[in-house]
Amino acid sequence: MKKRNILKDIKERQRILEGERFLPYATLSVQAKRKIQEQEVEDGHRENFSIDSDRILHSLSYSRYIDKTQVFYLIRNDHITHRVLHVQLVSKIGRTIGRLLNLNEDLIEAIALGHDIGHAPFGHDGERFLSDLSNQHNLGNFLHNVQGVRFLDVIEKKGCGLNLSLQVLDGILCHNGEVHNERLYPDGEKDFNKLDKEIGSLKKDKNFSLWPMTMEGCTVRMADTISYIGRDIEDAIRLGLIKRGEIPAVCRRILGDTNGTIVYTLVEDLVSESLEKSYISFSPEVADAMKRLKDFNQDFIYRNPKAKNQTSKLKLMFELLFERFYKDIVSGNDDSVVFKEFLDGMSPEYKEKTPAAMIVLDFIAGMTDAYFLRQCEKNFMPRIVSDHY
Repeated sequence: MKKRNILKDIKERQRILEGERFLPYATLSVQAKRKIQEQEVEDGHRENFSIDSDRILHSLSYSRYIDKTQVFYLIRNDHITHRVLHVQLVSKIGRTIGRLLNLNEDLIEAIALGHDIGHAPFGHDGERFLSDLSNQHNLGNFLHNVQGVRFLDVIEKKGCGLNLSLQVLDGILCHNGEVHNERLYPDGEKDFNKLDKEIGSLKKDKNFSLWPMTMEGCTVRMADTISYIGRDIEDAIRLGLIKRGEIPAVCRRILGDTNGTIVYTLVEDLVSESLEKSYISFSPEVADAMKRLKDFNQDFIYRNPKAKNQTSKLKLMFELLFERFYKDIVSGNDDSVVFKEFLDGMSPEYKEKTPAAMIVLDFIAGMTDAYFLRQCEKNFMPRIVSDHY
């Protein structure tokens, strides 16, 4: 009891320090909103958003980051960025920015660690294949940010969810670093009902505009871009897809031509432009150079035919695997891995309320690249069963 009281006193002092140190527009730990209030959270020594980080770190979804594609897939190269490294980079860059701007680093870390949890195997291509299948079954768009919220709030803990704070779930939903923004203003007027409405809007229109509800969420969205834009260039150079001299001259002049200089320049500019402001912003010159660099990456890296020569095969594999598991669920094939490795032990509420097609989407979206390929090999590749006729 004495130790608990000491830790509680420390927690109270830390909360006082937050109020003194944080920017007026930062999110205080006591402002965290959960669907279900937990006495353990209130009485424990850890702060709200720190608890959320721990819950994400210990989730099954997080463990599957280890073999999820970032950009380049089906390539044997140990130095190419995978999703697990990307989220760590976003967390590190985001917390650096947050520290300099006096924001809540715990909240930034939680959003950053969870922001890509909804990604399907094989990155954005896998996301697109699942979205086509989702729309064919009238379930709307499949989007990794929506699926990330779904994994953490609905599917984890066998359909019970992790009861994360609204601010973390909102930051994950609104993290899309592919969307170009020179400046981000937080939309503080949000609750769980509005979160659900935004998810519904995204399912209907993938280009529906979202704004994070916190400065910390805005920071992670910018950090997402900062973390991948130069790193993808380094990976592409390593794979021989582009040469460093092909980076647009204006981008090299303003941002630099290595990942290290690009990250440093973007962080320095963002902090300088955002200090003691109610928004997160790049300078116009740097924002324009970053937009040009994004466009360069799109044209010469992400759409490069050399990096996409397996896409049609993967699309077919997604379709075949979806069809196989869909039939297994509809027919009640209990021997299928979708029952044994996903639905076994899942809450009755999840089983009763989730359409068969959505269950398959949830199952495939959670797969690592390697597990996906193993399932394709197991289901569609012929095997020798005997050496004799």
